[in-house]
Amino acid sequence: MSKHILLPTDFSDNAWSAIVYALKLFNDETCTFYLLHSTHMRASSMINITSKLQEIMNAKAVDDLSQLKEESISADANSNHDFEVIMSTEDLNDAIERAVIKNNIDLVVMGTKGATGAKEFFFGSNTARAIKGIRSCAVLAVPDEYDFVPPKELAFATDFNRFYDEKEIKPLKDLADLYNAKIRIVHINEEEKLNDIQEFNFKSLKGFLQDYDHSFHWMPDYAKKRTTLNDFVEELGIHVLAMVNYRHSFIEAIINEPVIKKIGYHPLVPFLVIPE
Repeated sequence: MSKHILLPTDFSDNAWSAIVYALKLFNDETCTFYLLHSTHMRASSMINITSKLQEIMNAKAVDDLSQLKEESISADANSNHDFEVIMSTEDLNDAIERAVIKNNIDLVVMGTKGATGAKEFFFGSNTARAIKGIRSCAVLAVPDEYDFVPPKELAFATDFNRFYDEKEIKPLKDLADLYNAKIRIVHINEEEKLNDIQEFNFKSLKGFLQDYDHSFHWMPDYAKKRTTLNDFVEELGIHVLAMVNYRHSFIEAIINEPVIKKIGYHPLVPFLVIPE
């Protein structure tokens, strides 16, 4: 079955790096890649923007998208891959949500930061906005200048406080299926032992993953969550870190840590965010 992959872009090097990662990730799959660009600007950025200038910017974006499509085809040379372009004047998150629904998107792949000097238009802190705001599809955020490594080691971080259903586990399984990956479930010990709810969710997750090569890992609660998870990623040679985004989840805890709000979260490996 053909996959539908959405690739938001601001034409930065980081966005191109994420596109290249996606092309390599799905190298053996039949795919349609949708290149999406939003020209939407925040009100504070539009003070000196005339309607004529906006038209010129939109026209340039259309040309840039067409050129990006040709560059993607040239870089890919894969007969199983097709490319479409989507131009939007909506807010980035709205544009992504609309494209996901209209085109039955399976996964959104995007960079973790935008073009220098244009961060207010796109990624940078907006990556966190996208991660928190996009509810209709999983998002794979690719770090800047990250070289593709076949993801054969996946980490799934959980506190076991929430029951995951089959729909939420599916993006993790789909990713594992691509390269017959191992799934490492990592839990940070914030308690001496699991309570009854956590124990039930632990056993349920074990059941969901019974057909996959998986293991459970318990990390001591010795530092900020982002530090602990990055240590786990390095120690086990993890290729993709995955989490489900829900209220009071790991992701909220990480994004809301004061230093993260200030400088952003910089994962060492691609970061798969699954909506609840």
